[in-house]
Amino acid sequence: MNTRASLLLALHSSSDCLAVGLQPLGAKEPPQMLAFPLGRQLSNALLPCLEQLLPAPRWPEIGRLVVATGPGGFTSTRLTVVLARTLAQQLAVPLHGYCSFLPVARRRLRQQPELATAELFWLVQDLPRRGTVAGCYSADPSALGAIVELKQPRLYRPGEAFAAGLAPELILPALVDAPLHSLELLPLGQAAAAQGQDGPWQPVLPIYPTSPVDFTPQPPSGPLPGRGPGGGGG
Repeated sequence: MNTRASLLLALHSSSDCLAVGLQPLGAKEPPQMLAFPLGRQLSNALLPCLEQLLPAPRWPEIGRLVVATGPGGFTSTRLTVVLARTLAQQLAVPLHGYCSFLPVARRRLRQQPELATAELFWLVQDLPRRGTVAGCYSADPSALGAIVELKQPRLYRPGEAFAAGLAPELILPALVDAPLHSLELLPLGQAAAAQGQDGPWQPVLPIYPTSPVDFTPQPPSGPLPGRGPGGGGG
């Protein structure tokens, strides 16, 4: 690793906003963070936005990266994960991917201390006509960031149970806020660095609870064009 590689970079785009966070590795000073409400313009603006916080000539100073892997928008999450993987590979530095619900869970624990005594709690996002994206979490002082993901978020179809019998106060909305939660990624990266975690880039992949090609094919209503009843060509 380059001896100048002393910065921790965080990328989060699992919402309509891109957030970029930066902090020296092992530092106690407050991080820098910029947020860009790009929506569908992320593909054209991702690199220029990153350069506003960290110009390209300084990218060799990156010593470790963290990225939100979703669930979130298909294109925005994929592009940011690809950028993080590429930087980690080319710079030969560790990369850690964290589900975008994990920072939500960390903040929930601080805001609602009673969750620390619960065996588990769920974070959910309702998708109209498709179901509910839900993940399961639990406080664990021995885990990285003092929280453990018991079940990675996935889509539960309408009527499919995921938290049967659990008290309603333990089923909480997962309100993803990229600027706010990018600041939750940085302590996770700092903790991973302090523990000397390897952080290979290859396993870091986007989480897609719903597929962009998720559809139910409809049977044809009649003979295919150009074919007779016997199935032969015309």
